[in-house]
Amino acid sequence: MIPNQQIMVVDDDPRIVRFIRLKLITSGFEVSTASSGEEALEMMGGKCPHAIVLDIIMPGIDGFEVLRRLRASSDVPVIAFSARPENGPRALKLGANDFITKPFDIDDLVQRIQQLLEGR
Repeated sequence: MIPNQQIMVVDDDPRIVRFIRLKLITSGFEVSTASSGEEALEMMGGKCPHAIVLDIIMPGIDGFEVLRRLRASSDVPVIAFSARPENGPRALKLGANDFITKPFDIDDLVQRIQQLLEGR
């Protein structure tokens, strides 16, 4: 793994954000977090992360809209996730590189992030 790779975690549930953030930090990543689609898009206006872990179901700007706007200007790898497996095909069609269903295995998520980054 390349050191100092920045991962953005976007989810409106602070418990999930803490859980993912802690695992990513202990796996050697730098982590930024956003609690809404709006906040994620604002943060993307500054420095682009190396990858994004994006919840689909959020109030306001949901993950689908974040993907749509993101893909208009960026090819940053995105792993989308949702408690609803039926959201997977739409997320992938909108440009997500991968999709996982909640609940998910955190080690599997880290492995998928590493694979996406190694493929770049």
